Amino acid sequence: MQRITVFTARRIRTMDPGRPVATAIAVADGRIVSVGSLESMQPWLRRVPHDIDDSFKNNVLMPGFIDPHTHLRLSGTYMGLHYVGPIPSQTDEGPQAGLPDRADVIARLTELVNAANDPDRPVIAWGYDPGMQGGHLDRDMLDAISDEVPLWVMCYAPHIVYTNSPMLARTDITEDTTAHGIGRYPDGRLNGWFIETGAVGIATRPVRNELYRPGFGLAALQRQADVAIRNGITTVADLGWGLESFEREWDDHYTAVNEPGFPLRMLMIPFDARLVGKFGKDRFDYLDQMHAKSTDKLAVHGVKFINDGSYPSMTLQLNYPGYLDGEQGLTGETPWEDMVERMLPYWRAGIQIHSHANGDATVDMTLNTLAELQQRQPRFDHRFTVEHYCISTVAQGRRLAALGGLASVNPYFVHYRSLIHADSGFGPDRAEATARLGTLAEAGVTFALHSDYNLVVGPMAPLIAAWVAVNRIAGDEETVMAPGERISVDRALRAVTVDAAFVLRRDHEIGSLEVGKLADLAILADDPYEVAPTALRDVKVLGTIVGGVANLADD
Repeated sequence: MQRITVFTARRIRTMDPGRPVATAIAVADGRIVSVGSLESMQPWLRRVPHDIDDSFKNNVLMPGFIDPHTHLRLSGTYMGLHYVGPIPSQTDEGPQAGLPDRADVIARLTELVNAANDPDRPVIAWGYDPGMQGGHLDRDMLDAISDEVPLWVMCYAPHIVYTNSPMLARTDITEDTTAHGIGRYPDGRLNGWFIETGAVGIATRPVRNELYRPGFGLAALQRQADVAIRNGITTVADLGWGLESFEREWDDHYTAVNEPGFPLRMLMIPFDARLVGKFGKDRFDYLDQMHAKSTDKLAVHGVKFINDGSYPSMTLQLNYPGYLDGEQGLTGETPWEDMVERMLPYWRAGIQIHSHANGDATVDMTLNTLAELQQRQPRFDHRFTVEHYCISTVAQGRRLAALGGLASVNPYFVHYRSLIHADSGFGPDRAEATARLGTLAEAGVTFALHSDYNLVVGPMAPLIAAWVAVNRIAGDEETVMAPGERISVDRALRAVTVDAAFVLRRDHEIGSLEVGKLADLAILADDPYEVAPTALRDVKVLGTIVGGVANLADD
């Protein structure tokens, strides 16, 4: 090494249990040379030219936070659309206020139709939330707005598209269509719903050029990189590679990470249904080719299966007694009875499987599948990961541990949605016990916390995720939801650092501050171990250090 930079700090929380606290960290060539104090690292400093950087001497440093389940590029598809969601949002037209309920959404869509200059051009909107805004939309409601101008409305969690009759006609779906995810009224008539990835893809074809505008993906990655800096995040994983285009998505990410100073490492996790659809039996050759292109800032990892719907859109799969109002939810594109055979080639190839399961019925299926995979070919250190793990039971947590599985959990719903879904969708018991982290911790399951940003109504903010996990305070800022499922501050912070790295099979490179690892850190104003647990979300993030280079957050 030619030169060392030493960052000093009031305190450094290393997440290395053997050496948990330090006051200085030495880096060179983007990696960690030594962690300790200026005194302890003198054997290095006597031998190698060095600089002492005291910029953060009054601050606290931690390993850079990791969000192991995001969709940053896909967020760009929505920025140019008309927004009809329940919370304030940023769009290409500037800040947009949230719409409180369905009546306000219908009024907004009516305004858009009345302002349309071309009746043949669809009105395209995004952000609807049936849980927060008073129930689902449907074809008849949208026809009442207009039976001439095509209307296309996507949920905030993009698991459902709602259309009116003119838009429905453009999809080439007829009353005789039997495709998976095409919604119908009780009398069998098409209701304008397109549910889950296959059906949403059908609904998207007529508006594809407006959704996937030139340059939208790269612009989104650049925009979301700033969000990451403000929240101390240095690594993310995209859990939907291939939803739009394997080639274009890779090219946008490759261009972004190679821009000077781009402050994120990114992992691309391919979606099996798209892999099979595009490459068939050649998909493993394609993955090998893309693995060869990986760098320490952009890499291919694992494979993703989507096996049921969305928590906020209320399309997940539940065991008895089911939904409050008789909804059914929906499975993913791959029939559950085919799941073992579909996953088996990846399992045998040693490719880590990430299995989306929001509802407890889907968790059962996922655990049954994992058990059968182990029967077919026993494996150690497979790191099979249940993604989301929103609604589950204590028995499922213990079985996941017994099978050697992991969980990547969205805890934000406990705060942002549990009170909503107590009376809308899932009922009080399941809403209260959403994200059973205490159960997982007691069972010995390694788990991470993720945001699914920005495909759900919630932030990408690991310290807020940790605050939710530790306190489980609902949206009324008062009610504690399932207090026995709370976890310790240390376990919550592990779940956004070293345990999140383990879930992504990157704990040898990131997640803790140890010699030889990548020099990725979060810069904090206060020590999250020393503030009151209820104040975790208030710890100010000042920026990040990625590969030894500091990125300060805008004030």
